[in-house]
Amino acid sequence: MRDRGSRRRESAEPPDPSTAMEIAVRFLSTRPRTRWEIERRLRRASVEEPVVESTLERLAELGYLDDAAFARWLGEQRDRHAPRGQRAIEAELRQHGVPREVIEAYRGEHAAPARAPEDQALPGSEPERAREALDRHLHGRPLPTDSKSLQRIGMFLMRRGFDPDTVRATIRAAGADADGNADEIGAPGH
Repeated sequence: MRDRGSRRRESAEPPDPSTAMEIAVRFLSTRPRTRWEIERRLRRASVEEPVVESTLERLAELGYLDDAAFARWLGEQRDRHAPRGQRAIEAELRQHGVPREVIEAYRGEHAAPARAPEDQALPGSEPERAREALDRHLHGRPLPTDSKSLQRIGMFLMRRGFDPDTVRATIRAAGADADGNADEIGAPGH
C-alpha cells in the first residue's frame, strides 16, 4: 500500500503526449469508445488540457474516435445480444456522451440498418427487435394468456425501450402465432 502512494507522489507531473496516447489506446483496446469517454479518461489521469485536445484530434485522424461509428456499433451489439427499442438505445448513447446531432443522424440508420450478409438474421426494424426481445424473454415457453402475466411482459418490453404501440402489436402477434386468435390476447395495461 505504501509503495502505491509513494509512486503517486513521485509521478505528480502530468502525463506527456506519448503517455496520454498510451492511456487512450489502452482504454480503447477493450471496446470502441466515444470522444467524451476518452476525454474523461484522460482528465482522470491528470492529462493537461492541450495534451487532451491533441490526443483526441490524433485519435480522430487515425479513425479510432468516431461517435457515429460508435452509435452504429452499439446498436448492432444490442441487436445481436439484447434487442432494445430506439428510446433505450438513444438513452444509452446519451449516457456515453454521444452528441445530440449524432444521435439524430443515427435515428434513421437504426430504423433500417445496412447489414453485412452474415448479419442479415439480426432484427432490422423496431417490431422485429421487440419480437426478438420477447422470444428471448420467454426462452421457448408459450406466451401466457392471463392478463397479469401479459402486463408484466408488456412492462418488460417497455423497459427495453419499445413504445406502447409496438409492445401491444408484438404481444398480439405472438398470441396470434401461438393460438391463431389475436382477439383473445389483451394488450398490457388494458
